[in-house]
Amino acid sequence: MSKRVLFCAVMLTVLSGCVALGVSKYDDMFGPEQPQARIEQHHQSGTRYLHTVKPILESRCVVCHGCYDAPCQLKLSSPEGIDRGLSKELVYDGTRLLAQTPTRLLFDAQTTTQWRERGFTAVLNERQQSDYSNLAGSVLYNSLLLKMSHPFPKQGILGKEFDFSLDREQSCPTMDEFSALAKQQPHAGMPYGLPALSHDEFKTLEQWLKNGSKMQQVTEPSDVDQKEAAKWEQFLNQDTNKHRLAARYIFEHWYLAHIYFPKSDDGSFFQLVRSSTPPGQPIALVKAVRPFDDPKIDRVYYRLMQVRSTILSKTHMPLALDDAKLARLHQQFYAADYQVQSLPGYEPELAANPFKVFKDIPVKSRYQFMLDEAELIVKGFIKGPVCRGQIALNVINDHFWVAFVDPEKNSNEAVNQLLLKHDEDLVLPAAEQSNALPLSSWAKYASKQQDYLRAKTALAETMFADGQRLNMDLIWRGEGENPNAALTIFRHFDSATVVKGFIGQPPKTTWVLDYALFERIHYLLVAGFDVYGNIGHQLITRLYMDFLRLEGEQNFLNLLPLSHRQEIKRHWYRKSHLSLSEFINRKSLIGAPTGIKYQTDDPKQELYQQLHTVLEPVLNKDYDYRVVGKPLQALNSMPVEAINLLPQVSFIITKQSDGSHQAFSLLHHNAHFNISSLLNEEGQRAYAEDTATIVPGFIGDYPEAIWYLENKAAQEDFVSLFSQMTSEPDYLALRAQYGIRRTHPEFWRYSDLIHKIAEQTRGVEYGLFDYNRLENR
Repeated sequence: MSKRVLFCAVMLTVLSGCVALGVSKYDDMFGPEQPQARIEQHHQSGTRYLHTVKPILESRCVVCHGCYDAPCQLKLSSPEGIDRGLSKELVYDGTRLLAQTPTRLLFDAQTTTQWRERGFTAVLNERQQSDYSNLAGSVLYNSLLLKMSHPFPKQGILGKEFDFSLDREQSCPTMDEFSALAKQQPHAGMPYGLPALSHDEFKTLEQWLKNGSKMQQVTEPSDVDQKEAAKWEQFLNQDTNKHRLAARYIFEHWYLAHIYFPKSDDGSFFQLVRSSTPPGQPIALVKAVRPFDDPKIDRVYYRLMQVRSTILSKTHMPLALDDAKLARLHQQFYAADYQVQSLPGYEPELAANPFKVFKDIPVKSRYQFMLDEAELIVKGFIKGPVCRGQIALNVINDHFWVAFVDPEKNSNEAVNQLLLKHDEDLVLPAAEQSNALPLSSWAKYASKQQDYLRAKTALAETMFADGQRLNMDLIWRGEGENPNAALTIFRHFDSATVVKGFIGQPPKTTWVLDYALFERIHYLLVAGFDVYGNIGHQLITRLYMDFLRLEGEQNFLNLLPLSHRQEIKRHWYRKSHLSLSEFINRKSLIGAPTGIKYQTDDPKQELYQQLHTVLEPVLNKDYDYRVVGKPLQALNSMPVEAINLLPQVSFIITKQSDGSHQAFSLLHHNAHFNISSLLNEEGQRAYAEDTATIVPGFIGDYPEAIWYLENKAAQEDFVSLFSQMTSEPDYLALRAQYGIRRTHPEFWRYSDLIHKIAEQTRGVEYGLFDYNRLENR
């Protein structure tokens, strides 16, 4: 008998003994459950966890279990998440009538016992500790063992017993329920729907679990980082009203960022948090859900807390803080000429309206602050509290560019007075908090949006009546050095990506954001969004985002000739029903003529060229689709029948003649007749207009397909076969030849290769990809 067969036979014997134990037998044999203290910062076992166990958990487990949308809320990306364990409650539930109690690590409970009281169940043994009980009583161990003990296909497509839908029913078993699960779903071992761990990886985890699963936190920040953090905490916690209001504004925009200090190279990241304790004392987190919720204490302090969990690409938003940034903030907020007589409170109807809360801070200071890190702020819409952004994403197109109004033009006295006069009309749905009545709230906010747009349009008609000033001078040019001036957003159905630069072919639509619009999107989708909110809160968020998208697109259309504005808009919203949001926005196209001189009958393409020209000095070229070499370059112009067969995000890895590897992202852009429908997106699909873009590097946090091309000949053959695809069997044949399917026997080797390339090329942007959307084709 081979070692491999013998090993599996032994595993099967152990499994049958483990999973056969019933609840009474567990109690009789190992005693009642008692949460264990497993984090030992200065213990040999904890050190072993960091060096041998954590890398395996990250590369094999965290790629599916790392965020709100992790199955069973099991976050294996930190010791706290492992200790917390499983929950049968869904974070993403678009049907709940009442808001759910939040379950945020570190914030909503501090001990394992508190999480048990909140309904979380253990994945580690919490009964009597012994070598045998630590394995027999561990859901984590038995889940790994179940996979090791049942044959897994070595290629091909998995059967219907595997459910990879994001809204699939989840079992989330306790150890008492595991026996029934193993009998009913023998295919449900972990990693789910992916190959088992190697023998050595399994034995490493087995030994760790047998020894009591001791863990250790990541290394504390370096002395350099700690000194920098202390300097920034001092800066953000000065006592004057002016300093305190500015710090509140900074916090409400940066609280999701992963802050790092370029002076140091130890890889530490920090999160800006609110604490009841001042700098120099241990952080005592304010537990409020939203960054502007009432902290229920007299004074909040803004502190930098080390990020101790694994960095995931889908939530990673790095922000560099250095002396230049410190001086910039001082100039924007503290050296500016304004006074703050009294500090605003935290009542929901006030706190959810940044135009009221921060009215004392000059508009130019606020807007320039947001523009300086525009990519970061926009990333918050996508990588923020939602982890997956489908609440906002079925209201945006699959590929579009974003530009900004110049702050010098957007902060004159007339604009300031507009915002002050209409601050009530700019209130956002977060004022309703997390339990909202959708229909009455929608009508109220639609009416307010209509009033604001009417006033904004009237002001624009006056300002641009001469037909000269509505031109490219309105576009912010990044002060000649800031690449945040041009962004591209890619939607991948229920996830999205934002990158600097105008990437890909000229898109169907573009947004031009002014301060009021940029600020409202942030407070709608980031600061004001509660992922635990009820159906009303989520529905209002989506409906209000419809207003804001339309407004951003109108700003772009207003730069085009009068003769083309309505025509282009009608094309964007073909076959749409006359919704309230469309009705109130249809007259916001101003009647003033553009000052841009157009030469052709295709002014939209001319405008795109002019945007490229004026922003050329700051355009990021890292993802320039035009530099992809032959033969892969041809994938940018494939027949639509082939494009229709693609998933949203594919990673292509090519091997070069010298043995090195290059990575590319192939993105499928779904076209729509319109995106005004809340419940019938499929009915609005314009399949004949779908496009694809291949770019160097990685775009997308959730790869759906992975391709490996061994040499130049393979690349040429891949492109040739791709161009001939017209049916699902054609796609499956291509996958069989060049795809790295879920069932590929060396799937984890290719996964490691992808992450190695990403770590080398993305630098501080690097984080683990998420495999929850890998296709089964």
